[in-house]
Amino acid sequence: MRKTATKQSGKIPAQPGPREVASVQPGVPSAAESVIPGAGPSTRPGERPTVRLRDAGPDDAPRYAPEWLELREGPDAAARAADLLDPLRIRLANLPGKAGLVIHDLGCGTGSMGRWLAPRLDGPQHWILHDRDPYLLHFAAVASPRSAADGSRVTVETRRGDVGLLTPDALAGASLVTASALLDVLTREEIGTLAAACTGAGCPALLTLSVAGRVELTPSDPLDEEIAHAFNAHQRRGGLLGPDAVTVACEAFSERGATVRLHPSAWRLGPAESALTAQWLRGWVGAAVEERPELKERAERYLQDRLEACRAGELKVVVHHSDLLALSRPTGGAS
Repeated sequence: MRKTATKQSGKIPAQPGPREVASVQPGVPSAAESVIPGAGPSTRPGERPTVRLRDAGPDDAPRYAPEWLELREGPDAAARAADLLDPLRIRLANLPGKAGLVIHDLGCGTGSMGRWLAPRLDGPQHWILHDRDPYLLHFAAVASPRSAADGSRVTVETRRGDVGLLTPDALAGASLVTASALLDVLTREEIGTLAAACTGAGCPALLTLSVAGRVELTPSDPLDEEIAHAFNAHQRRGGLLGPDAVTVACEAFSERGATVRLHPSAWRLGPAESALTAQWLRGWVGAAVEERPELKERAERYLQDRLEACRAGELKVVVHHSDLLALSRPTGGAS
């Protein structure tokens, strides 16, 4: 899916100007009216990711509604690769001369990465939350955790804007860079910029929940593979990397001397996650139809069948992602 990072817990008034995202069956209100504005991977003209590594107009609307991010938060937390935390903790524990951690969260959205990670790390932490949507930044700050795993204090600040000019200097003093569901909406050049900034600052990076381009639906359907291929092609539009992002990021960090570890982090959606599954299905199929309009008639029937199975608790979905930990070589200027 094209996503930004993060989700939310708690209720927030909906953003103004709702719009349908993946209404592949006009005239069927049940399939369109319940679509969360901005949910899922499908885009429409003028829509942009909440955070981009490129310049954008100041009035560009955020693409991801908080309601969509709220649906994601639980499955995202369950999917993230906890196995990468031990090597990360070892690196952070060996940082020289630090009274606490300084963590930059790129594309923080509503702050779910901080809510997941801060309570799993020891010691005082100061989180610097980056996003271009002030509405999401406000929620992220308000809903941020206040204590670390050992009870130490966690503080936050917010920075609005794109990070297209991210440099080692911008990460001066950083202990860690994090992002969630960000790599797959970047270009090769943008990932190179991110890797150069992190490695130049000697700063490790934990980049989670990048789409891997593989989906498993149970029970299976003959159209599953065709929809998946069309969706993956849609993800690569405009030079974005989509399911190729993790491979490119591994190469970019490795070429700059970082040690890279990968771990799977799949969503595993069953009856308990039916609301998320339904929204994901609409976006997934909608993007496929946008990429290949000739699929429209078959995709409409497919979507309705899948939504009915979802409502009945008969559908299980595995959406494969990858988490990446890049341990850059410490530099003289790194903290």
